Amino acid sequence: MERSTEPRGGGLTIAVCGAAQCGPVLETLAESVGRGLAESGAVLLTGGRGGVMAAASRGARLAGGQVVGILPGSDDESSGANAHLSIPIHTGLGQGRNLVLVLSAQAVIAIGGGWGTLSEIAMALKHGRPVVCLESWRPERPDGQCESLLLTVKDAAGAVAEALRAAGGAAPR
Repeated sequence: MERSTEPRGGGLTIAVCGAAQCGPVLETLAESVGRGLAESGAVLLTGGRGGVMAAASRGARLAGGQVVGILPGSDDESSGANAHLSIPIHTGLGQGRNLVLVLSAQAVIAIGGGWGTLSEIAMALKHGRPVVCLESWRPERPDGQCESLLLTVKDAAGAVAEALRAAGGAAPR
């Protein structure tokens, strides 16, 4: 019998977005999300900096996962890269790297966050990427219509399961 070399997450790339500074509650949620994504076999993409991004990266790396950081600066120092990245990608694009991040993912998980996170949610939706919100923004359309690609969950396990499902992979068992 041949053994499949495809990761359990089906080779999925899932972005986690959130503020570069966060409190312990969001840090714990982000680390759990990162761990869950790694355990599913998905590759974690983040903005590569601190706060939610570092916590998710740490969780994924501790679980043996791959973490790609899409960084705003041209080197580790100017980008503020966190120590948990498997692969840092220095874009030199500043906040423009947010678009690179969401376009490189098959789904996005937003945890907490400020204006940068809101911009990532908007860009992801504009480009047809599903967004799972965990203690994050819940933007509403001005026309009152429901946005089918925008999902809200209550915990880290739900965020991982919904992101994997929305991206076309199997939810963890």
